[in-house]
Amino acid sequence: MLRKIRILLIILFLFLPLHVYAYSDYLVVGGENIGIKLKTKGVIVIGTYDDLNNNMKKGDIIISVNDKNINSIKELSDIISNNSVKTIDIGYIRDGKYKTTILKINNGKTGLYLKDTIVGIGTLTYIDPNTNIFGALGHEIIDSISGTIVTPIGGNIYESKVTDIRKSDFGNPGEKNANITSNNIGTIDKNSKKGIYGSYTSNFDDTNIYKVATNDEIKLGKAYILTELENNKIDKYEINIIKVDSKEDTKNIIFNVTDKRLLEIGGIVQGMSGSPIIQNNYIVGAVTHVVVDNPYKGYGILIKNMLEESEKKMN
Repeated sequence: MLRKIRILLIILFLFLPLHVYAYSDYLVVGGENIGIKLKTKGVIVIGTYDDLNNNMKKGDIIISVNDKNINSIKELSDIISNNSVKTIDIGYIRDGKYKTTILKINNGKTGLYLKDTIVGIGTLTYIDPNTNIFGALGHEIIDSISGTIVTPIGGNIYESKVTDIRKSDFGNPGEKNANITSNNIGTIDKNSKKGIYGSYTSNFDDTNIYKVATNDEIKLGKAYILTELENNKIDKYEINIIKVDSKEDTKNIIFNVTDKRLLEIGGIVQGMSGSPIIQNNYIVGAVTHVVVDNPYKGYGILIKNMLEESEKKMN
């Protein structure tokens, strides 16, 4: 009988589904402004400067030339640099669909304005001190021209210094203005609707540690966000959490701004995405969106959602 029980226990153990996450229970919290540079998969058309190829539209993403995949303007330029090239076959994405066409070449020029890099700013949310994995933004990076989520083939985060703030107004969110330095502090491996993730490669202060909140430890009421607004200093700004919904994919937390200093600049501004939300000495989430019609109100994502997303395999 004992032998049968042992066999049964072994079988149950082997077939019990395991959901074990490797992230730490304590995180180094961020709040500092970062510069973001993403190398895109493919080359994005951002306009035309003559009628040579006016069949191409702003937002088209060129992914192949003469059946060869390309990911940079240089790769395209190398192919057409020979002035004897008059046409090339290209594959491109438009509105999420793959298409092909023939591109005309005139003296090594396509007549298209192109880009292969996305540049912006945001806020670092956390660094896992055990793995050096970082999370930032809490939402995806979307190319403003094509309107699609950027599929990166590489990228980096950089130190960035806030220069000034354009105030928010009702119906018109403000923004941080910042200078991106050349100091590379991390590599980007993933851009998803729950944030950007990668490896933090610079030194960091591992004393600024907060425990990760479980979803049921997050309460309605007073909390604060950490963010950098002026004097290159991370500061605390008080908010009031009015709703928590763990069933939502990204907009899990709704809050009102209560801090007078934030109210003076109109509330939440663009560039705050990723600012950690702290409550009762826990990191509970990150700021993700502002309510356009009321910039005194914002959304946040649960920190658990970001941590679990960081461990999913990149598509």
